[in-house]
Parts: sequence; structure tokens; C-alpha cells
Amino acid sequence: MTQNIDRDLRRFRDIVKGNVRENLKKYITQDEMLGRRGRETVSIPVSNIDIPHFRHGKKGSGGTGSGEGQPGQSLGPGEPENGQGEAGNQPGRHIREVEVSLDELAQMLGEQLELPRIVPKGSDALESQKDRYNSISQVGPDSLRHFKRTYKRALKRQIATGKYDPSQPIVVPTKDDTVYKSWTTIRQPQANAVIFYIMDVSGSMGDEQKQLVRTTAFWIDTWLSSQYKGLQKRYVVHDAVAHEVDEDTFYRVRESGGTRISSAYERVHQILQNHYPVQDWNVYLFQFSDGDNWGDDNELCLNWLKTSLLPIANLFCYGQVESQFGSGEYVRELSPLEEEHENLVLSLIDNRSAIYECIRDFLGTGR
Repeated sequence: MTQNIDRDLRRFRDIVKGNVRENLKKYITQDEMLGRRGRETVSIPVSNIDIPHFRHGKKGSGGTGSGEGQPGQSLGPGEPENGQGEAGNQPGRHIREVEVSLDELAQMLGEQLELPRIVPKGSDALESQKDRYNSISQVGPDSLRHFKRTYKRALKRQIATGKYDPSQPIVVPTKDDTVYKSWTTIRQPQANAVIFYIMDVSGSMGDEQKQLVRTTAFWIDTWLSSQYKGLQKRYVVHDAVAHEVDEDTFYRVRESGGTRISSAYERVHQILQNHYPVQDWNVYLFQFSDGDNWGDDNELCLNWLKTSLLPIANLFCYGQVESQFGSGEYVRELSPLEEEHENLVLSLIDNRSAIYECIRDFLGTGR
């Protein structure tokens, strides 16, 4: 009986996850599940799913399509749309939360957007060492003494020499009986990657724009974390001056100064030089702004990109969010560079529905 219940539960979970997979585009544009994110799973609210089953009516009551009627006549009461209609006393449709691992979510995302798997650049392959205690040695420290095997060896020796007395089952291991746990070192290639999130936090970037960035960054994290183990993230904000901050501050801070994007590029370059040798790390840069920049600063920005950032980055993605206060000019400054550099991707995020195509633009390169 327990096995049947477990089997049915697994089947139901598969059905629910299938529902998530089929409607992933809808979930990509929502930020509701960001508050339900755990360390390795995320809870996604889905509509209650009815498993098909037979429903028997009263005997002799006929069935659908029997009896007199007119073409187009309703077969039953409909449901009001968007909450319209009078108050009632019947239960509504419940929302069920299904837990999906981030790895499963990444797999769904890859299938939905047909994302190619990332091939890390060759020079960044580091070897990580992992010790596994999978062998036995005749020597070792007392802390690694294998008590069970030592006892068995001592028991076999005493029985073989006739010194074992069942009436007084005392087993005394000698030095020759003692064995120790030993290990082998396994070397595994490990590709390291770091993501830089860069965002304009001047007065023209409001809460709505930052929420678009946060939702987009969630899916970027989910995909890249499935491609790299030990992914690191750094956050840089700027108005006229750039600062490195933590993730929470990144989405909450707001400044009132002007905008100089070059200050952020300079700060990112400093962090890379101090902490991330380019021969050992895959570098991903994701920048978000509303397109405002101090006019004289554009030339300096392009110089930073061409000489310092684009040559070392696996991918540099610029997402321009729509804002009523932003000029939107900066993406036009970057357009000529996009034709010259394959690792530069530009995307416009006008509203929530644009997040889907933005993620496809950013991650569809396979870099």
C-alpha cells in the first residue's frame, strides 16, 4: 500500500512539474516566486490540477447532448472572468505551491529557450582536489584507526592460533592487527566563473525598473549556476561614482546624482585585476540602465569596453530598461560595437513580457 501511495505521489509531482514546464514563459515574467527561493529549491504557485476521472450521475438522468435544446445553448453555469460577478458561498480554485529544484528549473529554461550548453574557455580549467577514504593502510594516525577491521583481524588471529575462548570472549588486537583508513586524491577539472551585475542607481532608475532587473538576474543565475559549480557573483552600482555592494543593497539603493557609466567599468576592471586572473576565470558582465549617461562620458566608456572588458569577457550583456525619465541613448552608442564583438549582446527590456526574449538574447550565445 505504501509503495502505491509513493508511486501515485511521484506521478502527481511529475504532472505538476509538467504544468510548470508548459507554462514556463508565464513564470519567467513573474517575480512572485523570488520570495520563495531557498538554497537549492524554489516554490512556484500553480493552479490546482484536476486529475481526469469519471463522475457518475443519477440513473436515468441522461447525459450531455441528450434531450431538447437549441444550438449554442449553454450546458451549465459559466464562471465570471477576472473576479466579476456576485458574491457566492462556494469554494474557489486553490493555488498549489510546487517545489522545483534550481537544477530542474535550469533544465526547463534550457529546453524552453533552446539554450546551448556553455563550453568554458580552455585556459580557465583549474584542478580541484578531493580526498576519498576508500582504502586501507597498515600505518596511520590513531584518529584514522579502522576499529571494525582491526577487531576482525584480531579475532581471526586468535581463533587460528587457538587462543580464543568462547566462554571468555576477550579480543585484544596487537600492533600487527591494527589497520587504518587511507585515502586517494582525486583530481577533477573545475571551471570557475564570476558574474558581475552592474546597474545605474541614479534617480531615473525607479523600483519598477529594478524589479525588472531582479527578475532577469534570477534566471541568469539559475542557468549559469547549472553550467558552473562554485559560481561567484559581484555587484556594482553607480551614479556618477561606482561602488561595490552586496546583493540586497544592489536592488534597494537609490542615489540622486548624475550618471557616469565609465566609473562602473573602471571599478569592475579593478576587481578583476585584484581577484580574478583572466586565464583562470570565465567572466560574465551584465549591465542594466535606462540609457542615460553624461554625454562626454560615452567616449571613455567605449574605450574601457574595447581595451579592457570585452577582450577578457566570455559575455558582456547590456539590458536597457524602459523608464519615463531615461533618454535611452546609450544602447545606440553601443550598437556599432555589437557588430565588431561577438561577445557583446544588447537587449531592450520595455516591460515584463520582454524579459523572456532578453534572457534568450543573453544566454542563447552559448558563450
